[in-house]
Amino acid sequence: MRTRFFLLLPAAALLFACKGEPVWTEAERALISGDAPTLRVLTVNDPQDSLFLRQTVRDLGPRAVASEEYRKLAALMIATVTSPEQDGVGIAGPQVGLGRRIVALQRFDKEGEPFEVYPDIRITATRGEKEPGREGCLSVPGKRGEVPRWRDIDISYLSPKTLKDTTERIQGFTAVIFQHETDHLDGILYTDRATALL
Repeated sequence: MRTRFFLLLPAAALLFACKGEPVWTEAERALISGDAPTLRVLTVNDPQDSLFLRQTVRDLGPRAVASEEYRKLAALMIATVTSPEQDGVGIAGPQVGLGRRIVALQRFDKEGEPFEVYPDIRITATRGEKEPGREGCLSVPGKRGEVPRWRDIDISYLSPKTLKDTTERIQGFTAVIFQHETDHLDGILYTDRATALL
């Protein structure tokens, strides 16, 4: 009997190691499972918010993206960015108090200009020269700036449908939105890149 017990211990330890840390923290679950129809948008006007917006965030990973919490989070992020109070074209995890690599944005390059959500997103290639354009940000209210951005990029993200890495080429104004939102995931605001504040 004692031999069986000791044999089970390594197996249990291996199983625990494979599972790793929890998919969502308690704070993340609380944020996602609230009753409000939208999430609070953090702004640079609040010192605590500003500190959070400057953090680099971590990936979600396949287990999180396959979860019910992810589906609710994706819907909440779209509801938040499209709400009359915000009326934006994109929003990133840190802007709603979530330290994860996720963005929701409007695809002006697709029919119907839908809002879509991209977990674990990264810009993997850029082409051509940067061009200046006007930008604003839900987290920097009441300001605008002139920011140079590429108009032709590749993105890589974890597809919520297949749970596999997917690469896509993005061009035009939508490429600018992707750059703005992925900057948030590395603690960068458009004001850091602006050549002029308007």
